[in-house]
Parts: sequence; structure tokens; C-alpha cells
Amino acid sequence: MPNKLTPITRADSRQLTAAEFRQLGNIPPEAEWFANLDNPRTRRAYQIDLRDFMIFTGFAREDEFRTITRAHVLAWRKCLEARQLSSATIRRKLAALSSLFDYLCERNAITLNPVAGVKRPRGNSSEGKTPALGDHQARALLDAPDPDTPKGKRDRALLAVLLYHGLHREELCLLKVRDIHDRRGVPHLRIHGKGNKLRHVPLHPTSAERLHTYLEAAEHGTSPNSPLF
Repeated sequence: MPNKLTPITRADSRQLTAAEFRQLGNIPPEAEWFANLDNPRTRRAYQIDLRDFMIFTGFAREDEFRTITRAHVLAWRKCLEARQLSSATIRRKLAALSSLFDYLCERNAITLNPVAGVKRPRGNSSEGKTPALGDHQARALLDAPDPDTPKGKRDRALLAVLLYHGLHREELCLLKVRDIHDRRGVPHLRIHGKGNKLRHVPLHPTSAERLHTYLEAAEHGTSPNSPLF
């Protein structure tokens, strides 16, 4: 094995042109940070939040973020409060700004995160929490779809997976037929969570029964790569 990299001399082996290489080298870290956000919902929310901050400060260029001080952030927070935005919205906007500055610190574009130490509004005790269903309400919801129609069979299985396993809507939509699988002889559900994290949860008997009935009626249980719902 050679001790050093062998120079590549073939012109046709290069995938980036010289102009493209220089252009990528000149991309500011602010743009890198945004491009590295995987979740489309997070990208959309953070884009709105950062645009809000740029309008407040009068910024026209991305690299102007590096001139921000804590005083600017405090003034923006005061403006957000004056607009009577919810505590959750203000916290999210400050979190978006802080995430950008954390990245700039990592890239040595700035030395300190000006959002660090800025107090964020407290949330209400009920803010961001899903209201709980009582047992009788959950049972009524589970039994609401018609068990004799294809759509009803699908909805009964869908609701069982949601309620018995506490999935988010996005996690439910990402499920494929192959995500129903056995682990050591026990039926499990493979769930694709936020940040591409996988978790395996034992399949509740009611969920398993309803999924079997639904897949049998839908006739795509033998297509492992098909969406589950």
C-alpha cells in the first residue's frame, strides 16, 4: 500500500470544474448551516425566523450576522414581545438564531454566540402538550371507522398504530410494510424518528390484529417497500 496519495492526472476524472470548485470554497458558513438542516419543516421555520431577524436589523447579506452583539438580540426579543407573539414562537425564533451562531462558532467565523445568556420566555404549563384522551374516548375513536369497508379497515389500523404506540404524524407517514418485522420471535414496529433515528417497539396485539386485517384487504402485504398506509 502506498504511503501517500497518488496524484490523479486524468482530466476526465474530475467531477467539479475549476469554477465550481472555487465557487464552493467561497460559500459563507451561514449558507452551509442552512443547507445542513435535514428536516424540511425545520428548514422552513428557521428560514422564516432568520428572515424576520434580517428585516429587523436591516441586513442585506448573510455575512452581516457576524456583526451581531447580545444587545441586538435583546432588542429583537423586546420587539417580538411587543408584537405579542406567543412564548413558544419567541423561543423558537431565538433557538433558530442560536443554532446559526453555534455553527459560526464551530467554523471560527465568530468567537461567541450572542444569543447565549439571553433569557427566553417561559412556556405555559399546558403549552405544546397534546390533550390526553380518556380510555372511553380512545375506545370510541378506535371503533369509529366502519370495520366492513376497505377504508374503515385502513383507518382502524392507522388509529391503533397512532394511539397504542404514540407515533407522530410524520413517523406514521414514513412507515413501510417492511417496518412490521419480528425480533426474537416478537412482532415489532420499526419507527423512523426525527434525525433519521430508528427505534423498535413491540407491536401491540390490537395493532397487530388490525394491521393484519387491513393488509389482507388492501392486498399489498407482500410488497415490503410499499407505504404501510
